[in-house]
Amino acid sequence: MSKNQNKTGSYSFFNCIEKNFDKAARFISIEKGLLEQIKACNSVYRMHFPVKIGKEIKVIEAYRVQHSHHKLPCKGGIRYSMKVNQDEIMTLAALMTYKCAIVDVPFGGAKGGIKIDPQTISSENIEKITRRYTSELIKKNFIGPGIDVPAPDYGTGEREMSWIFDTFLSLRSGDVDALACVTGKPVSQGGVRGRKEATGLGVFYGIRELCHVKEDMYSVGLDVGLVGKKIIIQGLGNVGYHAASFFHESGAIIIALAEREGAIYNENGLNVSKVFLHLKNNGSILNFPEAKNIKNTEKALELECDILIPAALENVIHKNNANCIKAKIIGEAANGPITPEADEILDKKGVIIVPDIYLNAGGVTVSYFEWLKNLSHVRYGRMEKKFRENVNAEFLKVIETVCKKKISIEEKKMILRGPREIDLVRSGLEDTMINGFHKIRDLKKSLKIENMRTAAFVLSIKKIIDSYEKLGIFP
Repeated sequence: MSKNQNKTGSYSFFNCIEKNFDKAARFISIEKGLLEQIKACNSVYRMHFPVKIGKEIKVIEAYRVQHSHHKLPCKGGIRYSMKVNQDEIMTLAALMTYKCAIVDVPFGGAKGGIKIDPQTISSENIEKITRRYTSELIKKNFIGPGIDVPAPDYGTGEREMSWIFDTFLSLRSGDVDALACVTGKPVSQGGVRGRKEATGLGVFYGIRELCHVKEDMYSVGLDVGLVGKKIIIQGLGNVGYHAASFFHESGAIIIALAEREGAIYNENGLNVSKVFLHLKNNGSILNFPEAKNIKNTEKALELECDILIPAALENVIHKNNANCIKAKIIGEAANGPITPEADEILDKKGVIIVPDIYLNAGGVTVSYFEWLKNLSHVRYGRMEKKFRENVNAEFLKVIETVCKKKISIEEKKMILRGPREIDLVRSGLEDTMINGFHKIRDLKKSLKIENMRTAAFVLSIKKIIDSYEKLGIFP
């Protein structure tokens, strides 16, 4: 048994990324030392700082890792969790590098973490910790619009990003681009509309694109399109909830939703909005009136379905349950939900796995849009919205004159409306996810690569190599 494995066969997340990188490296003709440079984390900042909580002084452990500087700034979320450790943060930073390369977002990968349980700490003390963490990053030049741009992650959100921005601005007074030091902010603080649902929507776009490919659908015995597809989603956090909502709206059937405490199942489909309201009111998805309870949440993953979306934790599909998985497609909305051994078992079964390295890149894509918005100092759509509406109005007049027929008021409203910020953001995200999918699929076919995951890593590594070569760093 590998030292990176435990008795259940689950791997460390870091080991999973390394294994996938090494599989991809077989398809790339380049000196081994250069591949090692791409794999290595460039900068690791581990810190301890005191914060007074109540009458006690607590020493807080925290991290910021910059995996790659082939593009600047670096980009990656900050998570608050008692499970935060250096290996985890290094791994997530590496994953960010590869994600950004796949979706053509010009950032190097980074990640941050603070080892606290935000559920047991007051808002006032979380603010103290967040502001002190930010000041520590500023001291070491680990944050800035052109250096390193954090974002929300597990345990953090708009509130924490606002505190980071405010602290940065107070210590970098007069920096005209200070808003761009962090993304995932509230809209009133320079955030972009559409950021909250971006990762879940990106998951939806990626799976939808796969379902439009006849060859791939026929290979697993499914019809083309999303309508009528039976879907199971594990995790009803921000990503899982929004992904479930978009799939539900598209005509797919959400037959099961799983959370830590258990799962709910209805073969005829669940109403996602009603389930979320039930969760909000009761603190649990269990005992939802229109569904059956499943006590063991892992068993929900093994139900008969077309598409399985793990949107919660790492290593939930492993060697002990991979053979029980009946889904024909698995979309990795979470980071690293499938161990390498499970990957091999599922590959042999013919399951299509849409990898995390591509599928959950919607968040960083829209973070990029927010960063650009902050640097340009103007809301998307502000310059062109009214112009587009005026042009469309003139166009409608010509059509009505030529055709000698009046267009209905409802149709006019639809045609006349100029693009809002959220329309442009979602359009950019949709285009990014569609292009990313076909680049991976085309490379998979041209190099005869066994699966999408390896093809995604090959695509990412090739793009990073190209960046280094164009900079003249690699011979």
